[in-house]
Amino acid sequence: MKPETIVRTYIRKIRPLAQAEIDWFIQQPSLDAAIEKAALAVNSRGKRYSHQRRLKMAALKRALGALLDKSGAIRKARDFDELFNLVGAAVTSITGIGELYVYDTSLRIGAKLNLFPAAVYLHAGTRAGARALGMDDRAKMLKVSALPKPFRTLAPHELEDILCIFKDDLAQAAIIQPEIVRRSWCD
Repeated sequence: MKPETIVRTYIRKIRPLAQAEIDWFIQQPSLDAAIEKAALAVNSRGKRYSHQRRLKMAALKRALGALLDKSGAIRKARDFDELFNLVGAAVTSITGIGELYVYDTSLRIGAKLNLFPAAVYLHAGTRAGARALGMDDRAKMLKVSALPKPFRTLAPHELEDILCIFKDDLAQAAIIQPEIVRRSWCD
C-alpha cells in the first residue's frame, strides 16, 4: 500500500472512530473522571480497549490509584511530554503496565486537558512501523517532519495510529525515504 493510500484509508475509516474516542474523553465531567476511564482503559461503550485487554484488572486498579494520587501534578502539566512523563513515573513500578499503556493513557487524559503530542511517540507497534520506514526505531519519539511527506498532513497521535495499524503494510511496501538511506550510507 502506498503512503497516500494509507493516509486516505486512515482518514476515511479510522480517524472518525479515533476522534470520537478523543471527544469522549474531552467530554468527561472532570479530570478525575477522565483519569479513571483512561487508567482502567474503558472506552465510550464501557468496554476495555483492545490494546489493554490482556492487562489484569488488579494492575489497572493500581494504576488508577497511582494516577489519582498524581492528579494535581497531572492537572498542572504544560504539554503532552510532561504529562507522558508524569503518567510513566506514576505507573512504572506496576507489574504488567508497559509503554503502550503509558502512551494510550496519556493520550486519553491529555484529551481532557487539551494536551496532544507534538511528536510521534514510539512503543512496540509503532517501532515496527518506524523500522519499516527505515527510521530509528530505538528513539523515544519521531518528529513529524522526519516521516514521508504524505504522512505529514496528519497529527502526531494519528501518525502513531498509522505506524501501529499499518506496520505490516509499511513493511511489505518497504517505504524508505531516500534521505534516510543516504544518511545511513554515510554513517
